[in-house]
Amino acid sequence: MDRHTYQTGIIGNCAFLAHINKNTNVDWLCWPRFDSSFIFGGLLDEEKGGEYSIRPSGEYTSDQYYLENTNILCTEITNEEGSYKITDFAPRFFQYERYYKPLMFIRKIEPLQGNPRIKVTCKPTFAYGEGFQEGSRGSNHLLFTGSEHHMQLSTNISLSYIEDEKYFALNDTKYLIMTYGYNLEAPIESTAERFLLETRKYWRTWIKHSTIAGFQQSLVIRSALVLKIHQYEDTGAIIAASTTSLPESPGSTRNWDYRYCWMRDTYYVITALNHIGHFEEMERYFNYITDISFRDDKRYQPLFGIAGERVLTERILTNLKGYQGNQPVRIGNQAFEHIQNDIYGQVLISMLPLYSDNRFIYSERKDSTIWLDYLLSKIESTIDEKDAGIWEFRNLANMHCYTNLFQWAGANAALKMAKRIGNQEFQDRASQLIDRAAAHIEACYDPERKVYNHAIDSEHLDASTLQLILMNYLDPDSQRAKDHLIALEEELKAENGLFYRYRHTDDFGKPKTTFLICAFWYVEALAIVGRIDDAVKAFDSLISYGNHLDLFAEDIDEKDGSQWGNFPQAYSHVGLMNAAHRIAIKLDRPVFL
Repeated sequence: MDRHTYQTGIIGNCAFLAHINKNTNVDWLCWPRFDSSFIFGGLLDEEKGGEYSIRPSGEYTSDQYYLENTNILCTEITNEEGSYKITDFAPRFFQYERYYKPLMFIRKIEPLQGNPRIKVTCKPTFAYGEGFQEGSRGSNHLLFTGSEHHMQLSTNISLSYIEDEKYFALNDTKYLIMTYGYNLEAPIESTAERFLLETRKYWRTWIKHSTIAGFQQSLVIRSALVLKIHQYEDTGAIIAASTTSLPESPGSTRNWDYRYCWMRDTYYVITALNHIGHFEEMERYFNYITDISFRDDKRYQPLFGIAGERVLTERILTNLKGYQGNQPVRIGNQAFEHIQNDIYGQVLISMLPLYSDNRFIYSERKDSTIWLDYLLSKIESTIDEKDAGIWEFRNLANMHCYTNLFQWAGANAALKMAKRIGNQEFQDRASQLIDRAAAHIEACYDPERKVYNHAIDSEHLDASTLQLILMNYLDPDSQRAKDHLIALEEELKAENGLFYRYRHTDDFGKPKTTFLICAFWYVEALAIVGRIDDAVKAFDSLISYGNHLDLFAEDIDEKDGSQWGNFPQAYSHVGLMNAAHRIAIKLDRPVFL
């Protein structure tokens, strides 16, 4: 029996993302924004989620792959009648001194051999499956209404075949161009071909301009491409995933909406972008974070909407079956109400490259004093406070080691920035915070077990404390660092390098699946303390848990290796990128060999 993996690939252009199933159906597409209602949502309900497929008659096999070094997806379908290829992409290229990234989804259908017969089904929905959009015929298009704005499907296929869902012989290349909110006035065939050529050129040029180290380079390239299209370019926000309510394990009810930007992950994302040398994306993200920092809010919240929205009210949709029947289906995320105090430090260390990397001109940042004072004040006011922690416990509050670590790291970053801008007052405040945070961290240490617990006055262990090694709080050559890592391994390591976040009971019971980014943190920790062979072995094992396109989910079941949680998880790919970079440096492979 095959293990459970997500059978989709993703395409996107930094304005929208779509999931294409190996069976040709568009299983997920939200328009006009990442966090809008789905237009196609078969991931959560095969009936009410609508359908957009290009299927053959009878049984068939499917092979799906990306055009090398692009976000252009190909699906080849073969049966006894013949074979054909579908090329799916979201146009993106440079035009008129800016990036062209329309709400346009193009499908090219080419016969490969034989005489395949196909059927195109297009049934878009609205309001999270509350109803189907109504279609009406134009000269060479179908117009769909019922959503916030109309959608147009332009094609050189007979409209009667689509409206009546009839099979027809695929004798030559056909095109389907779907647009949202505007009508396509340009010719169908030449527009689709030109956009395909320009989009392929754009992605391959973007990769050529990336700095990809020499360890597992092809996987890092794919992860970089995944991360790139999770950035909502209009504001610079980077979302955790494009999906909602894919369960962390079957029946767990841990089904969350991840179509938002988590402040806690800022540092890891910036680090990954920095490693591959993409400063444009970093600066857009900086601007998003800076905009949030200049508000009058008393504190940061753990996550924000892609345009900086603060209120992300969580509600349950009762009309949808859920992924494989898993309830509830949630939109919005209650975690925006939580107290999570590590995020001020996250932002500070994320902003540090603006002041320490000479490729950025820090003198251009006229706002340094304002937001540095803001963030120092936030750490000062929260450093002795309990919070929900990185894993956002809903009914549990502690003095978390991880929170204090990032306050410590953030204060160290603030100290360096203060020195760069010549502000002695800020230097003194940062130094005091470094000492206070360190005292809290040391209060988590258990000398008998030689390990840092996840919180003060707690005996539980947590994979987030791997960051004590990664953030250089613990000297990686010290025995304390090595002992801490061994203790975490004994408690949290699963088979084949997989790692649990924690094993203690939380608001929803005990976690049943491992958390993939924690496993990549583990790989980094192994490399840092000098266990490089173990790091390479664990990394090589972890990459087997991707799907057929090397896309990685949030969670992995250690018993059968199945994928769970929202997919693909941008931060799992960030973890892969950072772990591969760490190993490459240790192996002295900063450049491809």
